[in-house]
Amino acid sequence: MTGPNNQAAAGSGGLRAGHGDREQAIEALKTAFVHGRLTKDELDTRTGQALTARTCADLAALTDGIPAGPVAAGPARPLAPARRRPMARAVAGSGGCLIIAFAAVRVAFIFDPGGAGPDPYHSWARPFVLLAFVAVLTALVILVLGVVTSVEQRRSRRQLPPPHTGLSRSWS
Repeated sequence: MTGPNNQAAAGSGGLRAGHGDREQAIEALKTAFVHGRLTKDELDTRTGQALTARTCADLAALTDGIPAGPVAAGPARPLAPARRRPMARAVAGSGGCLIIAFAAVRVAFIFDPGGAGPDPYHSWARPFVLLAFVAVLTALVILVLGVVTSVEQRRSRRQLPPPHTGLSRSWS
C-alpha cells in the first residue's frame, strides 16, 4: 500500500479518496445540476459513482466530464430565476402596511381622543388618518398584485413545452 508521500502515486491519481473528497465531488455535481449542466439521471449516476470511488482520480473523472454550459433539453430558452411564493410575499407586504395603518389610527386617536374641544393637537390627527387610509389601499394593491403574479406563474407552469427527446419518427 502506498502512502500519501509517494509522489508516483500522487501523480497518477492513485491517492485513496477520503470522505471529505467524496463530499466535495458530490457538491460539485449538485452545483452542476442546479446550473443545468447535468440531468437528474446523470446526477444520480455520478453521485453513486462518487460514493463508491476509491481514488481521487476516480472522483476527478466524475467532475471533469461535466459540460461547460446548460444541458440542451429542447428549444433554447433563457434561464430566468424562478420567483417563488408570490402570495406569501404579498401577504407579508400587506401585513406590514396594515400594521402601519393600525399604528397611524392609534396615533390619530392620541392626538384627537374625542374629536372636539380646544386641544391644540387636534389638527395633527388628520395626517395620521390619511396615512392610515393610504396604507390600507397600499395593502390591497400589494395583495392583488400577489394574486395576479401567482395566477400567472401557475398558468406558465402548465404551458411548458414537452421535453425534446431528439427522436423523430415519420409515420408515412
